[in-house]
Amino acid sequence: MHMPVTRVLSLRFEQVRDVNCLRLALWGALLCLFALSAPGAHADEAAKSAEPAKPTAPSLTDVLTASGIDLHGYLDTAYSYLSGTGIFRSGVADRVFDTEPNAFNLHQAALTVDYQPKEGFGGLVNLTAGRDARVIASAGEATSNFDVTQAFVQYAHGPLTIIGGKFVTLAGAEVINSTQDTTYSRSILFGYAIPFSHTGARLTYAASDQLSLIVGVNNGWDQLQDANKQKTAELGVSYTPSKMFSLAVQGYSGVEQLSGGAFIGAGTHGVRSLVDAVGTCTATSQLTFILNVDWGQQENFTSLVDGTSIKAKWDGAAGYANYQVNDQWRLSVRAEYFDDKDGYRTGVIQKWKEATLTLAYLPTKFIEIRGEVRGDKSDSSAFVKDTSFFSGPPGAGITDNQTSIGLEAVYKF
Repeated sequence: MHMPVTRVLSLRFEQVRDVNCLRLALWGALLCLFALSAPGAHADEAAKSAEPAKPTAPSLTDVLTASGIDLHGYLDTAYSYLSGTGIFRSGVADRVFDTEPNAFNLHQAALTVDYQPKEGFGGLVNLTAGRDARVIASAGEATSNFDVTQAFVQYAHGPLTIIGGKFVTLAGAEVINSTQDTTYSRSILFGYAIPFSHTGARLTYAASDQLSLIVGVNNGWDQLQDANKQKTAELGVSYTPSKMFSLAVQGYSGVEQLSGGAFIGAGTHGVRSLVDAVGTCTATSQLTFILNVDWGQQENFTSLVDGTSIKAKWDGAAGYANYQVNDQWRLSVRAEYFDDKDGYRTGVIQKWKEATLTLAYLPTKFIEIRGEVRGDKSDSSAFVKDTSFFSGPPGAGITDNQTSIGLEAVYKF
């Protein structure tokens, strides 16, 4: 039986097509084999894969971390404007660090190197360069733009930690380290109610996760070299009953120098005492409240009223509300009151108040930018407003208030 001619032609066409497809496949395979076997094909890739991997040298950070040493620091620069001259009529500065009426400033360039294991010996060195170093320098030391803010050895064993050397004070809600504060300008209490640092020995005993006890002995307030033979004692307790609340109370008492130099026998001395308390309430993950109160007194102060020897007293309180709007924005409010009853701390008998509003922007975890407005008010005409105070009639150039603005940038590394 014969097939139709059309069917025969169709079969032959399909056979021819299949043969052509087979030929194309064979040619493609041959070309691939030729390309793969050609000299130099994938030579670079083969050479790279054949080369041994070059060892990567560890960075300094890797080496320090592996050895347990921590290296970190920060830069603090700012612009500030004051409506006054930055001093009281007594000649004492009326601000702590931002004393220039209209200036840009490198406040601090700080570096800290520490090795503080939970067991055994360690130590810490904290160096500060910049304008603020002149203010925090210990009494009697050369005033410059450089300060050894802390330098101590440490021994830890179980709940006990002992340090010896120079270290920052226990007192106060605010600290020298700009990265740990929420405002640009420092509080009245930070600058006028408490010391900055001590040189001596401090023992901390962690009685539990909630309670720590601190005792120490040192040369006194802001003294690297003691100004007399007597020492100042410190006693502190820190209690954290919950994640929501913490309380720290500390006291200092010892014979301190009032004036006249930084060496033994110079100037007038008397017992100086201070009680400081800081309570913190973490209302929510975003909202925190802080209250700081101080009571202080100094014996053998010459009265500004009648020239007799008196026990000068001062006290004050500062309240803070910090609200973390989100990861990048924070709003902080501070209000405080300081009563320099006898004028020992500011040179003026006055009741001094201030309120500060700060908006902080954190574009990254390493950078923080703060904008601040602040108003100060005294019940006395304590602030020097302009230069007419120095050349004009009595009472000229002074006022009972001062306003300021500040813009600060802090870089942490």
